Amino acid sequence: TPGGKRQVFFLVILLFWWEAGSEAIRYSMPEERESGSFVANLAKDLGLGVGQLATRGARIHYKGNKQLLQLDVKTGDLLLSEKLDREGLCGATDPCILHFQLLLENPVQFFQAELELTDINDHSPEFPDREMLLKIPESVQPGAVFPLKTAQDLDIGNNTVQRYAVSPNSHFHVVTHNRGDGRKFPELMLDKAVDREEQPELSLILTALDGGAPPRSGTTAVRIEVVDINDNAPEFLQSLYEVQIPENSPLNTLVAAVSARDLDAGTYGNVAYALFQGDEVTQPFVIDELTGEIRLQRALDFEETQKYTVEITATDGGGLSGKCTVAIEVEDVNDNAPELTMSTLASSTPENSPETVVAVFSVSDPDSGDNGRMVCSIQDDLPFLLKPTFKNFYTLVTERPLDREERAEYNITITVGDLGTPRRHTQHNLTVRVADVNDNAPAFSQPAYTLRVRENNSPALHIGTVRATDADAGANAQLTYSLLPPSDPHLPLASLVAINPDTGQLFALRALDYEALRAFDFQVRAADRGAPALSSQARVRVLVADANDHAPVVLYPPPNASAPCTELLPRAAEPGYLLAKVVAVDGDAGQNAWLSYRLLQATEPGLFEFPDREMLLKIPESVQPGAVFPLKTAQDLDIGNNTVQRYAVSPNSHFHVVTHNRGDGRKFPELMLDKAVDREEQPELSLILTALDGGAPPRSGTTAVRIEVVDINDNAPEFLQSLYEVQIPENSPLNTLVAAVSARDLDAGTYGNVAYALFQGDEVTQPFVIDELTGEIRLQRALDFEETQKYTVEITATDGGGLSGKCTVAIEVEDVNDNAPELTMSTLASSTPENSPETVVAVFSVSDPDSGDNGRMVCSIQDDLPFLLKPTFKNFYTLVTERPLDREERAEYNITITVGDLGTPRRHTQHNLTVRVADVNDNAPAFSQPAYTLRVRENNSPALHIGTVRATDADAGANAQLTYSLLPPSDPHLPLASLVAINPDTGQLFALRALDYEALRAFDFQVRAADRGAPALSSQARVRVLVADANDHAPVVLYPPPNASAPCTELLPRAAEPGYLLAKVVAVDGDAGQNAWLSYRLLQATEPGLFGVGAHSGEVRTARPLSERDAPRQRLLLLVRDHGEPPLSARVPLHVLLVDGFSQPHLPPPEAPGRAPGAGAGADEPLTVALVGALACVSALLVGALLALAAGRLCRRGGAASAGGCAGPAEGGVPGQLLDVGGTGTLAHGYRYEVCLTEGSGLKEFKFLKPILPNLPPQGAFEDMEGNATFRNSFGFN
Repeated sequence: TPGGKRQVFFLVILLFWWEAGSEAIRYSMPEERESGSFVANLAKDLGLGVGQLATRGARIHYKGNKQLLQLDVKTGDLLLSEKLDREGLCGATDPCILHFQLLLENPVQFFQAELELTDINDHSPEFPDREMLLKIPESVQPGAVFPLKTAQDLDIGNNTVQRYAVSPNSHFHVVTHNRGDGRKFPELMLDKAVDREEQPELSLILTALDGGAPPRSGTTAVRIEVVDINDNAPEFLQSLYEVQIPENSPLNTLVAAVSARDLDAGTYGNVAYALFQGDEVTQPFVIDELTGEIRLQRALDFEETQKYTVEITATDGGGLSGKCTVAIEVEDVNDNAPELTMSTLASSTPENSPETVVAVFSVSDPDSGDNGRMVCSIQDDLPFLLKPTFKNFYTLVTERPLDREERAEYNITITVGDLGTPRRHTQHNLTVRVADVNDNAPAFSQPAYTLRVRENNSPALHIGTVRATDADAGANAQLTYSLLPPSDPHLPLASLVAINPDTGQLFALRALDYEALRAFDFQVRAADRGAPALSSQARVRVLVADANDHAPVVLYPPPNASAPCTELLPRAAEPGYLLAKVVAVDGDAGQNAWLSYRLLQATEPGLFEFPDREMLLKIPESVQPGAVFPLKTAQDLDIGNNTVQRYAVSPNSHFHVVTHNRGDGRKFPELMLDKAVDREEQPELSLILTALDGGAPPRSGTTAVRIEVVDINDNAPEFLQSLYEVQIPENSPLNTLVAAVSARDLDAGTYGNVAYALFQGDEVTQPFVIDELTGEIRLQRALDFEETQKYTVEITATDGGGLSGKCTVAIEVEDVNDNAPELTMSTLASSTPENSPETVVAVFSVSDPDSGDNGRMVCSIQDDLPFLLKPTFKNFYTLVTERPLDREERAEYNITITVGDLGTPRRHTQHNLTVRVADVNDNAPAFSQPAYTLRVRENNSPALHIGTVRATDADAGANAQLTYSLLPPSDPHLPLASLVAINPDTGQLFALRALDYEALRAFDFQVRAADRGAPALSSQARVRVLVADANDHAPVVLYPPPNASAPCTELLPRAAEPGYLLAKVVAVDGDAGQNAWLSYRLLQATEPGLFGVGAHSGEVRTARPLSERDAPRQRLLLLVRDHGEPPLSARVPLHVLLVDGFSQPHLPPPEAPGRAPGAGAGADEPLTVALVGALACVSALLVGALLALAAGRLCRRGGAASAGGCAGPAEGGVPGQLLDVGGTGTLAHGYRYEVCLTEGSGLKEFKFLKPILPNLPPQGAFEDMEGNATFRNSFGFN
């Protein structure tokens, strides 16, 4: 948008000003110089000092950053970075100029320069194909030219192709022509006509030569196929073939095989055989059109025809033909049996007749010789005789009178046999009946008949038949039918119906009218001819049906004219002449009114007749005058001079007819060509062939001869235009119609069918494809105006015979705005210092390959950035800072450079780059917290990770990379180096050795974090380490003394009540917290139920009264155990002596040597008093020490005990006897505990924070138990 971007609209004006005020330096050198070759000294040519190039950061910039040239900044020499190929860089563009710029970065300055590469002759001409194929018809005349494909030479000017040459030969030479663009193309010209029969193929070498010094050349093979035309007619190996064949040969028998050859090739050399013409007797034979084999297709009969003359034609694919004659003689075999012809045969023989002639017959055999001689015979057991009468005639007579009652009839077999090999016989069977008498009346086949007759019938129409039979024979069985008078006297039966008295056939005597009489009935009688006659009757019903009752009426010629109609016919009338038209109508409708005409009689039924009403001849237009073509003969049933004597043809300018004599005297015609025919002038001719006989007057017959002129390929295709010029936008979609070319060929058939093809062109012709049938040129690959602006496409049109024509299509590509501008970054700074003034961040160039407004561009960046775009030199820009940057304000900038063109539609290109602000070390590290408290359990393993300190630095890069270290401790007696170590990269702290809670419960030290900037900045944090106690000390028993020389003995009066305090076990534990809680248990006793011990107090009391049965000496074993994990314990032995009272203890005296029992009792009493006093003193001291210790800890940790966020003490104390272990003794106290639920733990559990002792301040010893002693909410708290 106009407000969102800083548009550089003065770019175009600036460019015009720059180009007007400065000129590019141009250098020139030949291509293909070696890498490192000297081009020029830029420093000298630009007036710069050699030292300036290095100090100002001089470098060469070429489009696309491709380094074709290099600059030696020390000498100012411009050198080649690589070998330059003019054809690879510029193609066919002339001159080939490479534009480059000299860029000075500090300050930014551009100098434009150009290097022109001149061409050297380093490329030879190359043909696109290793071989060209030309198809040239042999009918082509000298002077015809044939286009050849051009050779490609990447060089330009005089170094490209200049001329073409062809290898020496007697038929062709090559002609070099100039195109409109200056390029040369070759054409092959025919000097001498080619003949395929002499040389079907020629091979030439086409050479292309350029104009270099020395010249270079390229070659390709040109293979010329001579295309055949139909210039040779088929010729038979023999003009006459003579063969014999037996008349009994089976069908498909090979009669003869004829053979003809044609010197032409392809379809013109393929010969098809056919039966040309002959008399009707040629019909038994058929010929295979491919092999020429004549075979039998109908049985032969020697008796019918003894000889056949068959004419055979051989026709090639172009219509030319040759002819031969096959004379076939039929050989006789005995294939006919004798024939018997009955001349007279009596129907019956009277019973009483003497010798009577029954039959007269003759015999014959059409075979010849013995095959035709015959003998006759009948059976021997018959009363009949065979009598020969005259030349193969015989009579059959009765030998005696016959008796019908004996035998009513005789079956006679007459056998006739010939004398041939093999013999053949014929038998004729006849029946001789004996005459009968009349003894049976006739009987009808049915009692009643129903007949149907259509109205308007013709008089005497047979409408039906009644049939009766008579069991008699002869005349007695011959019946006579008659009509009986009708029962209705008003029915005129005699005028309606008549009956045949012999057959019973009924006839309508007059036309019946369906509308007047629809049905009528009558009676029929049948009587035999016996004496006396017998008869019977049957009823007949006639139904009348409607019919076509209107006859056609002739209108012309007038049927009632006074004189017959006469038409005039000129004698010169052609066949098909219209003589007259008969006009008739019919009053009926539908099918009854359809009329047809037929000639019933004529004075001359057909004059003469040809076998066909029309003959068809196909004559190639290449046939020369003098060629003859056989015609079919006319048939005339007359003989001698009255048969056909000559033929004539209607007048024309191309043909006349010649009449020839056959060997049998008959005439046949041939048509001779007088003047060559041309299909393009007259594709068809119609002639009338007339046959005339020698009669007086002569008779004639005619037939039409239709001549089709068969085309040869004598016309090459011709384009409607030799040059087509079209324009097409470069963004046209694929398959777009570019142009449609059209060529026509005057020939017909395949010779007139034109196929289009891209003849040849440079590689740039590949975007197009042509439809070979329609000539439509379409786009098959995307166009690019920036790559190629114009195409020259050559199109060939080739007909089916190989002749071709050529045209040129000049296609101009129109530019569209299809390329977005391109931005090429030449220099890009990786970062920009914070405190720098105006600094060049990037140097880039923009380009757009489109033309006109489509290629003019403007550049912009976002408005809210501290950067500026400055145009420098011909599409070069610099991106600079507008003011000093502050990395702490913004560490990086994302800049979008937008380049847009002025085309329609406008296209834009965006280039994103990130400018990072270089950091300075202006921020010290900062710890996440000023002090850290770490806890570690005593007796830890060495190198245990006990915690981590973390610090961050707002700077970036090396300025933000931190190193951690330990500062010397403030307490010089603290061995910090042997206690803790820190990871300098991560800040992880490790305990170097095992810590002892009893020796060192806590210690403090300082940690420093320093960055790696210059100068480096750092900060410090305090770390306090608290050592947690572990249960590593077992309880220590103070009383009874564990190491006394003698076991401790307690005195128990026998009068002691239950609960009497016997003794108190005193023990301490060096651990703290729960690990120092002690409990007591009685393990063994002399009397298990006599004593009990307080679990928490260690007091040993009596559990029951003493009895006399109790042993005076009791031994107890007590166990003292702490509450650590795992728990530790100690055992205490205790001896008890039962006495009656302290005044008289019943102690057994020690067994001293020389001492009597009971002695020294008085001496032991002071010892007892002393022991009791010592016990009292020790107890008092223990109570005092505990009170002093509790008071000191309460003062020191009162503040810490009150912090923690938990509720105060519960309203009700939790009663119980627990142990207060301060390391000095054991006392019984009542306790309360402060409890709270831990926040966020997700558990229903209490934490015991510290006990509250009645009348005592909170014990410091229990602070170490915080967070450790928990118990589950087993009381159902929620």
